[in-house]
Amino acid sequence: MLVDPARAAEPSTVIAAGWLASGPDAVITGPTAAFMHGCTAAEPTPVHVIVPYSSKKRTRPGLVVHNGMALDRDRRLVDGLPILCVERVVTDLLCTAAPANALAIADQVLSALPPNDRPALRDELHRRLRERPDPRGTRIGVRLLDLATGAAESPAESWLLWRIVDLGFPVPEVNHWVCTIDGEPRYRVDLGWPELKIAVEYYGHAAHAGREERDVARILELERRGWIVIVVRADDLSSMHRVESEIGQAFITRGMPLRGRAAGGLRARRHRELRAG
Repeated sequence: MLVDPARAAEPSTVIAAGWLASGPDAVITGPTAAFMHGCTAAEPTPVHVIVPYSSKKRTRPGLVVHNGMALDRDRRLVDGLPILCVERVVTDLLCTAAPANALAIADQVLSALPPNDRPALRDELHRRLRERPDPRGTRIGVRLLDLATGAAESPAESWLLWRIVDLGFPVPEVNHWVCTIDGEPRYRVDLGWPELKIAVEYYGHAAHAGREERDVARILELERRGWIVIVVRADDLSSMHRVESEIGQAFITRGMPLRGRAAGGLRARRHRELRAG
């Protein structure tokens, strides 16, 4: 196969090359398939493919080979390449991928649908989780699917939602509208607990560059309306210590201390239980 050198590094070219190297029985799967289904939260490389158990293909640099069943049933063609259907891809990733990434992918798949069509997809994903031949990870898969709303406006918002829930806080509402006294929507907060008037705002580098004054004015207005606002920046996603402390203090201020939330080993124990399911 001849490839234009200018396109050699494009994801579509790399994916096609990976599939060709895997043989005609291979089907594109995992984060690579999610990327082909339109999920920007998924990294397309290394290329993930799934082959029948009878195949002798093995993982090598740039190519991750999985073995699986029922490939013909879930096989689709996208841009001329065989790819697992989006329902199968999301189900598998909910059970096997890093939770924050799996949640972001599920959110993006749901957000691509009209709101009225999302319950049907959610029901299908729940069915597939129940009937998944490999039960490992299904418990956390169900938990992540229940968290996914399709309302997150960026993968980072989904990542942040998971980090907050994983720290033991109650599940916040996603993209809640703060209304005027007349009921008109005025401000939309990324994550929050409206009944406590606690908001968590994610300020990414690109989306908020050059609008610092407007952001400050917005926070001051929310605080004037009685909200506690915790600002999270991109760097905070790698270390949530400050954010965890500020959210915890906000709950205390509202008279809702979360006793036992940070008990030793709580998150590690939860992960062991979920992964075992």
